[in-house]
Amino acid sequence: MKLLVCVSQTPDTTTKIKFANGDTEFDTNGVQFIMNPYDEWYALVRALELKEQVGGTVTLFHVGPKANETVIRKGLAIGADNAVRVDAEATSAMFTAAQIASYAQSEGYDMVFLGKETIDYNGSEVAAMTAEMLDMPFISYATKMDVNGTTATINRDIEGGMETLEVDAPFVLSCAKGMAEQRIPNMRGIMMAKRKPINVIPAVESADLVKVTKYEYPAAKSGVKLIDPENMEELVNLLHNEAKVI
Repeated sequence: MKLLVCVSQTPDTTTKIKFANGDTEFDTNGVQFIMNPYDEWYALVRALELKEQVGGTVTLFHVGPKANETVIRKGLAIGADNAVRVDAEATSAMFTAAQIASYAQSEGYDMVFLGKETIDYNGSEVAAMTAEMLDMPFISYATKMDVNGTTATINRDIEGGMETLEVDAPFVLSCAKGMAEQRIPNMRGIMMAKRKPINVIPAVESADLVKVTKYEYPAAKSGVKLIDPENMEELVNLLHNEAKVI
């Protein structure tokens, strides 16, 4: 079974976010980057588990410059067989999806795994766009998957419950918490990763239909007001006139 796992590079979760060039760009100075946790902990590890169960190969796919290969090497250390890097900046969700779709279509993968979203943009767009470009079934926010032959039974969270779906390969899957448990690369995996190939390919042409014009920080949180529990009149007044929730 041929499995493709798409991984992104994101700022570490402790990063203090700053913007540059008139708040139109994320300031990367001094930022520690990591593999997007949804891609690493759930998409990659579940693909590796599936490979261990039924055999096959796991290929990592990343859109980004050579500097990002540290993140790719971590995925190889965890257990992926090889990797492909598109030598271009990931300028938008559509651009990234076009790169994934072009490569996946040419190589004939049975399943394409992605995390449900990246922790920096939280867009949840790339997986759906990729599926549309490949004309494949798409299951989002998957929390569990069992495979029997070429048929997968997948659970996904929905409002107020859980949905169970059945789909035949090939398909595109976005993975959420519950799909797998995080794996830490061991010393053997780290050493082997240095010898695993990273195939660098050029980007395919794709137009960016949406562009960022400005970033803004969320509004500062106001201080907490403590109201005497006996003073219900003041509490009701604040909830009605200031908080405007009643």
